[in-house]
Amino acid sequence: MRLFFFLFALLSSTLTSAAITRGQFSQVTDSWGSNPTNTGFYIYVPRNLASKPGIIVAIHYCTGTAQAYYQGTPYAQLAEQYGFIVIYPSSPYSGTCWDVSSHAALTHNGGGDSNSIANMVTWTTSQYNADTSKIFVTGSSSGAMMTNVMAATYPELFKAAIVYSGVSAGCFYSAAGQVDAWNSSCAQGQVEASPQAWASIAENMYPGYSGARPKMQIYHGSIDTTLYPENYNETCKQWAGVFGYNYGAPQQVEQNNPQSQYTTTIWGPNLHGIYATGVGHTVPVNGARDMQWFGFA
Repeated sequence: MRLFFFLFALLSSTLTSAAITRGQFSQVTDSWGSNPTNTGFYIYVPRNLASKPGIIVAIHYCTGTAQAYYQGTPYAQLAEQYGFIVIYPSSPYSGTCWDVSSHAALTHNGGGDSNSIANMVTWTTSQYNADTSKIFVTGSSSGAMMTNVMAATYPELFKAAIVYSGVSAGCFYSAAGQVDAWNSSCAQGQVEASPQAWASIAENMYPGYSGARPKMQIYHGSIDTTLYPENYNETCKQWAGVFGYNYGAPQQVEQNNPQSQYTTTIWGPNLHGIYATGVGHTVPVNGARDMQWFGFA
């Protein structure tokens, strides 16, 4: 009887894995856990898969899709080099923004988009024997907003995050409980708070949690007219407050790093901000730099 159950489990695992072809962008359609918002689950498993692979969750922007982010970012190519898996969630909403406004989305195990994405990570970790010390999250625009939310709602899952042009976790909160709501006041940089207040908002997304939190790297363009550059300051304030850094006294400011017209501000090992002078809403993904922040390179 034990042999039967062992063979059944082995066959089930093989069939699930067989549906996902290595080296191809694939949709996960098998039962992978609770998906309260019907979020799409796409994945890239490299041909050169590590024995205990890392995972990067790469989250698309408004009007984008999982496939567009797969095609428009370097993570799949880098996966072949470093052997990690890439998860590409796909928004279930018209306009394909992410829900970063509802109480459900802003709560650990609250039943929002963040919950669905966390369950993708849990399934992938189990399915591919992933290294839990190498699980990361990143995204652009609305995906960057969700990256901040994932870091706040599921800090136990992620070791590091990279935010490309987002807003602080909770900035888009809807008092009316609207799902996938747009917040013009936040987008236009009119929502300001102290580092301590922002930290409290993030920490209250997972009440009682006292463990480690992912280190954060924040990118923003100086002429962003979609999510105004004030949001860079507020996001950095939030994570400075979470990590107990003095926002007003960073440890180091490096001009023209990582490239000309970019300024890197280092508050501590867990928080780096990169301000891109002359760049608008689309700060290009810096794959090589991302690999360094995530510890692959």
